[in-house]
Amino acid sequence: MAHGGDVITELMNDHQEVEELFTRIEELPSGDARRKELADRVTMELVRHSVAEEEYLYPAVREHLANGDALADKELEDHGAAERTMKDLEDCEADDARFDALITQLMNEIREHVADEEGNLLPRLREACPQGELDRLGDKVRQAKKTAPTRPHPSAPDTPPANKLLAPGTGLVDRLRDALTGRGKGT
Repeated sequence: MAHGGDVITELMNDHQEVEELFTRIEELPSGDARRKELADRVTMELVRHSVAEEEYLYPAVREHLANGDALADKELEDHGAAERTMKDLEDCEADDARFDALITQLMNEIREHVADEEGNLLPRLREACPQGELDRLGDKVRQAKKTAPTRPHPSAPDTPPANKLLAPGTGLVDRLRDALTGRGKGT
């Protein structure tokens, strides 16, 4: 999920890609193994996206928006809830009794989070932040997604500087595990 453009365009394109994956999951019957493959891909994309937001978007929100600390803290809470759901989902196969409930919960959490970001946070940031800074943040987010983890790590730090220091190493381990298991290659 690397597109180009400023940080807002980049993140909104990510949101659209995740929604397309959600739609594909919803179109498949319960228990279909492809639902698990798609859920793994969604998780990989969401984790990379979240890490990039935590490293660059939310610090910009704190800096440029009135009440930015409270806004960023709320977004981080949303990420934490979704990450815990993804962690629970990670160990479920599509025919597991918990899978449907967990994927539905994740879709609801993410859709609510996206609606809040796109309806409130991102428009406010566009108004408050200089375009050059938005462009620079877009580049930073794209770079961060390349090295970010691909698996949920709910106990990992979600604020700078610790998240910026630990995410690339964790991401390397995750990508190695993904390559060895073939995770994220199907559907």
